[in-house]
Amino acid sequence: MKMNNSNSSKRWTKYREEMCSAFPSAFSDDRDSLSKSIAKAIEHLNKLRPCDGGPAYLGQNPALTIDFDKVKEIEMADTMSSSEQVIAQTSELFEGLPNWGHPLTMCNVIPQANTASIIAAIMSEIFSPNILEGEYAWNVHRAELESGGMLANLVGWEAKHAGCIYTYGGSGCWTYHVKYALTRVLPDSRYSGVRTDAKVLCSQQAHYTMLNSTDWMGLGMNNIIRIKTDPDTNVMDLQDLEAVLTSLQASNIPVASVVCTMGTTDANAVDPVAGVRKLLDRYPNASPYGKALLYCDAVTSWSWLAFRKYDFAKNPLQFSEALLPFIEANYRALEAMKYADAIGFDFHKAGFTPYASSCFLYRNADEFENLLKRPGSAYLQPRSPYNPLDYTLEVSRAATGALAGWATLKYFGYEGFQAIMGGILENQYYLRNLLHENASTVCVNPDDYSLVTLFRVYPEGVMAHQQYQRELSDPACKDQLLANNKLTMDVGNKLYEWYRGGNKVNGKYTPYMSFSTGFRVTEYNRDASDPEAMVFALKIYPMNVHLTHEIMQHAVDCVIAARNEVLGVK
Repeated sequence: MKMNNSNSSKRWTKYREEMCSAFPSAFSDDRDSLSKSIAKAIEHLNKLRPCDGGPAYLGQNPALTIDFDKVKEIEMADTMSSSEQVIAQTSELFEGLPNWGHPLTMCNVIPQANTASIIAAIMSEIFSPNILEGEYAWNVHRAELESGGMLANLVGWEAKHAGCIYTYGGSGCWTYHVKYALTRVLPDSRYSGVRTDAKVLCSQQAHYTMLNSTDWMGLGMNNIIRIKTDPDTNVMDLQDLEAVLTSLQASNIPVASVVCTMGTTDANAVDPVAGVRKLLDRYPNASPYGKALLYCDAVTSWSWLAFRKYDFAKNPLQFSEALLPFIEANYRALEAMKYADAIGFDFHKAGFTPYASSCFLYRNADEFENLLKRPGSAYLQPRSPYNPLDYTLEVSRAATGALAGWATLKYFGYEGFQAIMGGILENQYYLRNLLHENASTVCVNPDDYSLVTLFRVYPEGVMAHQQYQRELSDPACKDQLLANNKLTMDVGNKLYEWYRGGNKVNGKYTPYMSFSTGFRVTEYNRDASDPEAMVFALKIYPMNVHLTHEIMQHAVDCVIAARNEVLGVK
């Protein structure tokens, strides 16, 4: 478009004219460059497609090519580049990145995002709805409001009284809960600051973001009290919780919140929410403190709630009969979240959306939103009844995560979530049978059928199950525990080396797996006083929808091959 004014011959107008094509209309026409640029980006990304089925990273070069000593020695060019050049340079950054869509990727709760969520997120990036208030979000606010309703119904709350906020991750959900709890328990803290050492109680297995949240909220990390966990199940010990609550009440020290972890990353520990609720009601904070908050950190496991409408007797999706009790147990373990005051959900984990799409759900919207409400801004005018900028931590809030999460809820529905979560267990069941059939491997979380299988591998000729039981229960076998912990770590590192190096086993690329350096304590170390008496384990998360039984068999074959190389066995 030519400029028809006195500035049209000036040099800056030349740049403006060129840049018009880089700020395209979102609507396709002859002048539009957006669809062409997206197509060009996909063309570049296709060059990163792994050849002949692998390996499980993008491109051909697995090396980390950043020169960390010199990477900051750069400044902007004096003249403009082209958007096409920048797109090409951007695609180069993805070289060697883990490929979450590859069926050999099984390292963590990081699934491939579904197409509906990706497109919804892209649409947000094009039009930039800001869900801080009604004028800049308009009807896009439905994504957040309807998410709150759908998730509340999933939990079993009365949806019309609930609400939610999409935020920057599970850490954001944790931080919102701490702020909610402090404002409820210490009502003067909003104006005078936190002047009382209120306590946040959580299990020994709680996520490390507890440190981030209590630190950034000004409460202080020293005000976290870690409740003991059962060494067999890793769940919160209610007797220890009661002892702590009794002691705090006797000393008139307020409890800000109790956090139930609803599925830890490694061991899928699910804390007993109903029991925690009873204890909180039995030991309330004394006046002048408010009521303690019960928060559920369900970011990794919440999707099992989709089975609340499943007919386990008729089994309409035809899951293996042997798996039905485990699927139902996963749902039942989360069912008690209806007793919570607030819950954290990650869609980018068990919701299969792109980062970051986390949702903080609260049962009583009137309480939460009024407790945290601030005066409005002079330059923002309320144009709708929904203006979360009045009480959110963030002011500018992109709709990307909200649209991705909402689109997934709309796309999957109950049956979609049931199929994808049940499918994870089908592959998990096959994998565990393989481990059971191999005398040198043992599954170390056999009673947990959620998103991860943890297992140990031993030298050929060692009966894994018996050896593991000795290491777990007999302090005289600690040296053996430590030796086989080292073997576990060495095998895990060897597998990572092979994955990054594009190594093959039996003609197939090595999976991208992981390991834990202490997913549980030994039975003689129940108080975790001995940092060495921990159980290491290899980890497989069969989250990928492209996984097959053949790939599960290949993963076990690779573990055995890595063990043999570590031990120097031909």
